[in-house]
Amino acid sequence: MSSQERKIGEEPIYDAKSLGTPRVLVLGFQHVFAMFGATVLVPLLTGLSVSTTLLWAGLGTLLFHLLTKKKVPAFLGSSFAFLGGYAAIAPLVDGQPNPDLPYACFGVACAGLVYLVLAALFKAFGASKVMRFFPPVVTGPIIIAIGLNLSSTAISNCEQNWAIALVAIVVVIICNIWGRGMIKIVPILMGVIASYLVAACAGLIDFTPVKEAAWFGIPLDYSRTVFSIFTSGNVNHALLLSSVITIVPIAFATMMEHIGDISAISSTTGINYIKDPGLHRTLTGDGLATFFASLFGAPANTTYGENTGVLTLTRVYDPFVIRVAAVIAVILSFCPKFAAIIEVMPSATIGGISLILYGMISAVGVRNLVETHCDFSKSRNVLIAALILVLSIGINYSSAGAISFNVGAATISFSGLATGSLVGIILNAALPGKDYKFEEGEPNDTGVDLQIHQGESYGDEADMKKREKKG
Repeated sequence: MSSQERKIGEEPIYDAKSLGTPRVLVLGFQHVFAMFGATVLVPLLTGLSVSTTLLWAGLGTLLFHLLTKKKVPAFLGSSFAFLGGYAAIAPLVDGQPNPDLPYACFGVACAGLVYLVLAALFKAFGASKVMRFFPPVVTGPIIIAIGLNLSSTAISNCEQNWAIALVAIVVVIICNIWGRGMIKIVPILMGVIASYLVAACAGLIDFTPVKEAAWFGIPLDYSRTVFSIFTSGNVNHALLLSSVITIVPIAFATMMEHIGDISAISSTTGINYIKDPGLHRTLTGDGLATFFASLFGAPANTTYGENTGVLTLTRVYDPFVIRVAAVIAVILSFCPKFAAIIEVMPSATIGGISLILYGMISAVGVRNLVETHCDFSKSRNVLIAALILVLSIGINYSSAGAISFNVGAATISFSGLATGSLVGIILNAALPGKDYKFEEGEPNDTGVDLQIHQGESYGDEADMKKREKKG
């Protein structure tokens, strides 16, 4: 039976060969369109380069496909989970990139290497044994804290012009609730476009950088890479170590997000990718993509739920189409004028979008605690969640903003999120009563999904399968 004739239920499943080149190119652009809004929003919120972000979204996706035997139809875009890490180490300065951004990127690169450690553990011991140490009661509160810690930044941006911010918020809500087809999949992008156009018509945007930008350019700036730290001759070792300590714990949540996304893709396509090519391969691909992207000054990568939605919408599950989308993203990264159009976006537009995104991050944490039936009648679970939340949020909003101590001449700082994450993981491992089970044969909930899904185009199908499984 050909791939075109293969069916799930009564619907045909098409592959790239049967569709032909023109349709494959259109489908590739659709995947780029789906991931674009969320992917470019991360550099706008952190000060990272839009061009470099697009370059490594494409290259990271291609690397992932290579390491997973070209079997998994996943696109890797910018991860929102690390926004708190960037804000803690190198917050924007009057809306401009912080010179310390390479230090934050170093911490994210180290977080990418942690994926390789977990991949090795999965390979050696199996998924069910390892996942016992990362249950929803740990990862759920971490997600809630990530969103709440970022909330003040969203309000600050909205205060630049609340009218422009409200345009973005209202359009996102309308598209998400009442939109149809692709409009429902990309409400974030629609909100950005609407707010951007209103601001432009009101004369609130200076398009001089767009006029001055070239049509073609190299999407890399050495001064914004991690390599620049070690060739500058003036390395801030304390900040380097603080970056690692602050950002690496976030990887424990994003790795669970990765497993959740692979489970969702498996549910969508009807193929268990957790077994073949295996979580050790998908984690390695995601981790190395994040590692290399961060070294060159791009955000951390993550498997994108938006593109899983497109899979369900089109019923074209051929990974080759995703690789076409990755190549398109790489090509777009070589157009500075395109990047400049995005970079002159008003702060209020970013504020309106981030107001929703940051709230959704926290809401997703709550949702997953509910969906995984986390039992808060157990004292151990209450204690773990309570300490993660209070430490993560309380330390972040304290006068110091971190727990600091001296090691020799260096001052080391633990952010609230780093402290809360580590305490939660250690408590869960030490306290009796661990009851979370992860079934490798039949992928189930991980309790984590940090991606901002622009619409629920695949959620209904996944939820239906969950209900059928539960009887």
